[in-house]
Amino acid sequence: MGKSRLEAFSDGVIAIIITIMVLELKAPHEATLEALRPLVPVLLSYALSFLYVGIYWNNHHHLLHAAHRVSGGILWANLHLLFWLSLVPFTTAWMDESHYAAAPTALYGAVLLMAGIAYGILQHLIILSQGPDSILKRAVGRDWKGKLSPVAYLSAILIAPWSPLVSQAVYVCAALVWFIPDRRIEHMLQGPGSDSADAR
Repeated sequence: MGKSRLEAFSDGVIAIIITIMVLELKAPHEATLEALRPLVPVLLSYALSFLYVGIYWNNHHHLLHAAHRVSGGILWANLHLLFWLSLVPFTTAWMDESHYAAAPTALYGAVLLMAGIAYGILQHLIILSQGPDSILKRAVGRDWKGKLSPVAYLSAILIAPWSPLVSQAVYVCAALVWFIPDRRIEHMLQGPGSDSADAR
């Protein structure tokens, strides 16, 4: 399979994931702003999940942009990542329905943790397929974000039985770390003279 087909398939799945999350939002029957008040937690969890899916879509795009060929292992690793992302709408809806109870909050973190691990596997396989001197390897560097995120998710999972709100705060902070633009791969692709390819 060519890289373009893999990108198109992944984009389609991610678009469906976002669509499912949108369909979970139920408009109030009353035509007043006050009627939106009970929906604020739902909208906040939707925004967080939308941000996470958007972050994965953005980074996935750059990841494949740096790849020159796609192996069978990369195809399965990509499906592995999409599997965990496809569970985001379910865990988001369960958190909403339970009003951020401990178990749904922990499961939400577990899905984020597994998605992060799956992304790391995909990144590793692409680097292996491109070689140790590949653009992606040089751009990724020490990958401190990739190593810090699973620790944050695991911490939030363990905290959830005592304080789901603290766990939610950890999820938000982890998302904000990834939301900060990271254009190292873009700069590496533009040429070896870029000074933005520092190892993280």
